[in-house]
Amino acid sequence: MARINRNYLKLPGSYLFSTIARKVREYGEAHPDADIIRLGIGDVTQPLAPAVIKALHAAVDEMGTAEGFRGYAPDLGYEFLRSVIAEKDFKARGCDISADEIFVSDGAKSDCGNIQEIFGTNNRIAVCDPVYPVYVDSNVMAGRTGEYDSNTERFADVIYMPCLEENGFVPELPKELPDLIYLCFPNNPTGAVITKSRLQEWVDYARKNDAVILYDAAYEAFIDDASAGSEDPVPHSIYECEGAKDCAIEFRSFSKTAGFTGLRLGYTVVPKELMTGGEKLWPLWARRHGTKFNGAPYIVQRAGEAVYGEEGRAQIREQIAYYKENARIILEGLKKAGYEVSGGIHAPYIWLKTPDEMTSWDFFDLLLDRYNIVGTPGSGFGPHGEHYFRLTAFGSRGNTIRAVERISK
Repeated sequence: MARINRNYLKLPGSYLFSTIARKVREYGEAHPDADIIRLGIGDVTQPLAPAVIKALHAAVDEMGTAEGFRGYAPDLGYEFLRSVIAEKDFKARGCDISADEIFVSDGAKSDCGNIQEIFGTNNRIAVCDPVYPVYVDSNVMAGRTGEYDSNTERFADVIYMPCLEENGFVPELPKELPDLIYLCFPNNPTGAVITKSRLQEWVDYARKNDAVILYDAAYEAFIDDASAGSEDPVPHSIYECEGAKDCAIEFRSFSKTAGFTGLRLGYTVVPKELMTGGEKLWPLWARRHGTKFNGAPYIVQRAGEAVYGEEGRAQIREQIAYYKENARIILEGLKKAGYEVSGGIHAPYIWLKTPDEMTSWDFFDLLLDRYNIVGTPGSGFGPHGEHYFRLTAFGSRGNTIRAVERISK
């Protein structure tokens, strides 16, 4: 008799964004004339940059010739993409990351969920609360989290690190010692950022306790570099911190940086010297990557390469500026209307405190039913997300303005 992985049965309900999609679909079917504005799931709305389209067309033409055809991609990704990533994303910022420490994939979400496979199930994980659900759910599926307590809305063997208004939504170092530490900055869902000195504390903590930091930097392109000249800037990469190559794996994505949500492209950095328990992690991830992944398509990797060209970088900066202006409109508009809000400066997410102690799902229903606006309930990200709500800056300018006007009522 075939047996299921019973760890899946520990997952409470359905995936957060699947639940939102179902509720919106049902509402739309019942109200076909409703003008629904979607500021919930962080999907982009602006078209791909012209330089990216140009690269895609050129790569497609190559694939139509005998001499230009490409089959399976190299395990780590094509050298032309990994080299430009190493140069532009890391060496340009003083980070000693080489091309062969970069693994190209179909996105940061996949890698964030899959990375736990190279670690034993007896490792304890620490996560921010609220947290991007993939970090927790993938560990539940692996059997690493213990049982779920519906009263506390927590798993028994997970170390939860509260991200509160009092600490600027940046967690304190945990008193219980974790083996794996998930950090995401700029943060999803709160939009908070961490300074270099604070991040250095986490690196020092991990090195001291032989822990591994799993650092999700999917939104680093939204960091305002006006802080770069300050004494304590906001870092784009954890490898800007001393000793991070000894304790950290970093995830990056082209989805929000370059609008690749429909193309799918990302990468993970695993330093060659990174070890835990006497074993190097690079060979383990290389084996997992080569065994279970056939590589991002050649044409998509050529499109990724175009993001780093002079023309592509200028066009991508314009797109990021467009979304950052949306974030400013939401942030300032809701503040003016009397709401308590944060985030939205170095990040595409605005973290809104629900009015009158309303639960986040009640606020979701209110916005959808009365104002036809879709956001994301904070409680879906963890217990400390209750009474908060996430809005994204990835809508069109017109929809963003109209949403702020509706919510302000």
